Formats: sequence, C-alpha cells, structure tokens
Amino acid sequence: MATYPKPIMKMSELKAMGFSEEYLLRIYYSHNQRVAWKASNKQNSVILFDTEELEKLRRKHCEMQ
Repeated sequence: MATYPKPIMKMSELKAMGFSEEYLLRIYYSHNQRVAWKASNKQNSVILFDTEELEKLRRKHCEMQ
C-alpha cells in the first residue's frame, strides 16, 4: 500500500511521486469517477485527487492485470 503525505494532492505532486500524467488523466476523464476534480471552473485550474480513493482504484487496477 502506498503512503501519501496529504489526503488531497495536486496532479503535479502525484507526478513527482512517480505517477504518470497519462495514468492520472485517464482516471480524471473516466466516466463516473470519484477520485479527481478541478479545483475551480477556470480553464487552467489544477486537478486534485483524493489519495485514499486513488489508492483503492490503483489496487483495483493492479488486481485486474
């Protein structure tokens, strides 16, 4: 199980931890996902991730492979 320094993290912080941008964006654009959202309605707003839900989803993806 991965440990995350914060319960809510920016995509850039997760990329610094080793997650690929492609993987994170695939999660963000997935239909009915509850892991990631934009911080505001502005075009260049950061994408935030709930790290607890991200870890659950990551484990589910690993089990499926």
